[in-house]
Amino acid sequence: MTRSAIELPIHDDDRRIARLAALAIGLTLAEAALPSPIPGVKPGLANIVILLVLLQYGWRAAAWVSGLRVLAGGLLLGSLFAPGFWLSASGAFVSLSVLAVARHLPPRHFGPVSLSVLAAFGHIGGQLALVGIWLLPAASLIKLSPVFAAAALVFGTVNGLIVARMLAAPASDQGWPPGMVASGCEPGAGGTQEPACRQSP
Repeated sequence: MTRSAIELPIHDDDRRIARLAALAIGLTLAEAALPSPIPGVKPGLANIVILLVLLQYGWRAAAWVSGLRVLAGGLLLGSLFAPGFWLSASGAFVSLSVLAVARHLPPRHFGPVSLSVLAAFGHIGGQLALVGIWLLPAASLIKLSPVFAAAALVFGTVNGLIVARMLAAPASDQGWPPGMVASGCEPGAGGTQEPACRQSP
């Protein structure tokens, strides 16, 4: 009998998601090494990658990158299925859910900074909800909420400004055709852009 091998097709989109997920995982590991005066307060550097993926390649790609980041981050940090893992997963889930709705809002008023702030509040909101259900009483959460809300506002704004600056870079540096706005454009087969992509003014 001849042994049959199962070959899974690998597409360019798969390679792109793998590279972006690796970048997000690297930022997660680097962030874990940063000291924090308040447990749970982190700048969310990986969210920069997630938001860039959302604006350039769509929500589905962003969900893949975010899910791989959470899973691989838990494995590499030794926290898989520990409370920290579930907190990260709940924050990522709510953040992605918020972005799934917010990306349909008028881009004139909801750019990268607004989306980043909304995602940051979604992330911390998902984590606080799980903490309130699982770990801490509601009274303790009420006292901590202003601190986490302020952190979400500050870090969400900073991360959004970084994303906006990166998207404003010359198209040749991003790999996008000149005059093409990344926001709202999703690549089609072979990396071509869908007709729905909007031209910048």
